Amino acid sequence: MLNRRNFLKGSSSTLALSLFEPYLKDITHQKSPWRVALIGTGWYGKSDLFRLMQVAHVDLVGLCDVDRHQLQSAELLIRERSKNPYRIPTYSNYKELLRQQQPELVIIGSPDHWHALQAIDSIKAGAHLYLQKPISIDILEGEEILAAAKKYNQVVQIGTQRRSTHHLIDAKQNVIEAGLLGKISHVEMCCYYHMRANKQPQIQVIPDHLDYENYVGPAPYRPYDGSPHRGWWRALMEYSNGIMGDMCVHMYDTVRWMLDLGWPDRVYSTGGIYVQKDSKANTADTQTAIFSHADLNCTWQHRSWGTPVDPEYPWGFFIYGEHGVLKGSVHKYEFISNDGKVESSQDVLFEKEKYPEDIDEKDIELHVAAATRNHMLDLLHAIETKSKPVADISQGHISTASCIMANLSMKLGRPLTYDEQLHVVTNDKEATQLLKRDYRKGWMHPYQKG
Repeated sequence: MLNRRNFLKGSSSTLALSLFEPYLKDITHQKSPWRVALIGTGWYGKSDLFRLMQVAHVDLVGLCDVDRHQLQSAELLIRERSKNPYRIPTYSNYKELLRQQQPELVIIGSPDHWHALQAIDSIKAGAHLYLQKPISIDILEGEEILAAAKKYNQVVQIGTQRRSTHHLIDAKQNVIEAGLLGKISHVEMCCYYHMRANKQPQIQVIPDHLDYENYVGPAPYRPYDGSPHRGWWRALMEYSNGIMGDMCVHMYDTVRWMLDLGWPDRVYSTGGIYVQKDSKANTADTQTAIFSHADLNCTWQHRSWGTPVDPEYPWGFFIYGEHGVLKGSVHKYEFISNDGKVESSQDVLFEKEKYPEDIDEKDIELHVAAATRNHMLDLLHAIETKSKPVADISQGHISTASCIMANLSMKLGRPLTYDEQLHVVTNDKEATQLLKRDYRKGWMHPYQKG
């Protein structure tokens, strides 16, 4: 059962607790277990589910995946983890899961190209959501998720858990909001991880355990060339938004949250495949983007080759003010004054003593676990108090759509401005046509207005 008292008692940082009071105050206690379903039982879907199970009483009513082997192994692992002797209902079709089980809360951990349809259908079925980023493959899909959440009054938390990361909350409150940087006039964000899958897999026979037709779903069909799971689909624009939609969305969302920024006035991006040309991967290995706000540019740079500019922050942000710079990442932050002195800093919070099962969990991102648990608590708090979570769908939509705009700008070679009221790119009919991706024959895009 979600228990605020036990949560507070078990934390290792008094400061971190005080920072989380706004998210945990007035939390109520649901007497019955949360009826939860997971769509997409791969690496991060299970990871998100495990974090929820650590902070709430969960009745797992269904698992869904188009890969039977992955689904079966996930069901066994989750039962072992929860010490549940009973089989968890499994499905290859998420609509059947929603219809038969009617979950209260759905975690969506499928590839990007499935997020919108699964999110909208889950909302219509009466479920609240924990939806992984980016929320959509195109911008108008995102508009429809946002519209559905408003219409059906469901809470949607996006997996941009930097907003629930202890040390970054400290930086927001005790550096940014305390005014230590002074006037802020520039932001740099980056990712220099060698994370792009560079390979030339051969066309293969589709294995019997994989419903590949349903895996592809509304996306363009690609001949099957090996397992679509984990890293490979992220290297394909058919199923993802590239490194921009995977990594920039996190850092730009963090910066917007820290600085209270809304939609950018303009987005301009350049890049392409400059180095890693010997691969089927079609995502950019090099990309620069500028998100323009009033008197402030937020710039992004990624390279999936070479070395990072700052080895301490290979994936992070740098917020520049008149009195110094705030450096931040998933691992730590530092406020460095203009004379080079580290005025304040804080490292990531680990909770290994409180949650010893973290240590043995396969592929866990230990540095993210505490933040995701807090993100789950914040979601449940929002559901119970009928309020907005810290990473509400409206915020996730801005961050996702802005990164998609960067990809469109790179493709078209010009700056773009999105009109969120009219759902068009201002004075650009060609770009407006690209806000809605063509769905494969037999599938209907959720956005049908106009």
